[in-house]
Amino acid sequence: MDRRRFLLTSLAGALAAPLGAGAQQTGKVPHIGVILPGSAGVSVDTVAAIKEGLRSHGLVEGRSITIDWYFADGKYDQLPAATEKLLKDGATLLVVGGTTPAMIVNKTTVSKPIVFAGVSDPVGAGLASSLARPGGNATGLATAHEEAYAAKALELLKEAVPSAVRTGVLHNPGNPFNVRFVSQVDRAAAKLGVKIETFAARTDQELDAAIAALAARRPDTVVVASDPFLTARVREVVTAIGRLRLPAMFGFKEHVTAGGLMSYGANRPEMFRRVAFYVDKILKGAKPADLPIEQPTKFELVINLKTAKALGLTIPPSLLARADQVIE
Repeated sequence: MDRRRFLLTSLAGALAAPLGAGAQQTGKVPHIGVILPGSAGVSVDTVAAIKEGLRSHGLVEGRSITIDWYFADGKYDQLPAATEKLLKDGATLLVVGGTTPAMIVNKTTVSKPIVFAGVSDPVGAGLASSLARPGGNATGLATAHEEAYAAKALELLKEAVPSAVRTGVLHNPGNPFNVRFVSQVDRAAAKLGVKIETFAARTDQELDAAIAALAARRPDTVVVASDPFLTARVREVVTAIGRLRLPAMFGFKEHVTAGGLMSYGANRPEMFRRVAFYVDKILKGAKPADLPIEQPTKFELVINLKTAKALGLTIPPSLLARADQVIE
């Protein structure tokens, strides 16, 4: 069960702005478009988190707010057209999940407000001028893929499998932040006496090839980078790695509840619940440019003991004691 809470902290800055021309008009039902990177099937918890967050601000779908949902299913080439259609159908504010989708949507419209969640380095992605004052039409919640995060993920996996000397890194080379993550994992691996081998996947065909390469190369462990495309394929990835009997570290709890061994990262549902805070502020007249981007200050470690048993692993008691959640 959960023993620690995921905390988010916002940088200093104005969290509200007076009502102005962009404020919600009296009697008019707000209309937002939500763009999620995965399929409807793998986005159930995310959708529930968004709705729960909106309800906490008095925004109930079908009553006090209209929501158009779009599930990209990892097909990002269709996002520009999907964004334009959402706007044409009346959405005046867009909610977007994931770094790559947020970048694409932001290039499609620079005038409509955008609230993002799960974005790595919003400033580096060109979505904001700074975390404290984004300065543009987009704001929201970031994840963190800095060196300390990459090193910690690999360190925890090494602690779970002390004998590991070869680790595969499954990543999306089309995501510049995955490329940076790989280099940071490689740097951390040198200090742990682990050799890194990369397996790239940006399409379904490349994912099939990457899984086949993992089966052929048989690394001792696997780290799966946090990426919208790979997250959209969570079931396929977790199932394939499980079939190969490879201990793996993922970026989100959802991978572990799906059968993965371990995850280390931000609390994804909490991030998407928090989206409602920004939506509510913007509907009341605040500008995205003035709303500070929040970063997680707490990362959750989740371990699936059922998967560990299936792999023949004994997780050290010291590691279990540090876990935020243990699935038995």
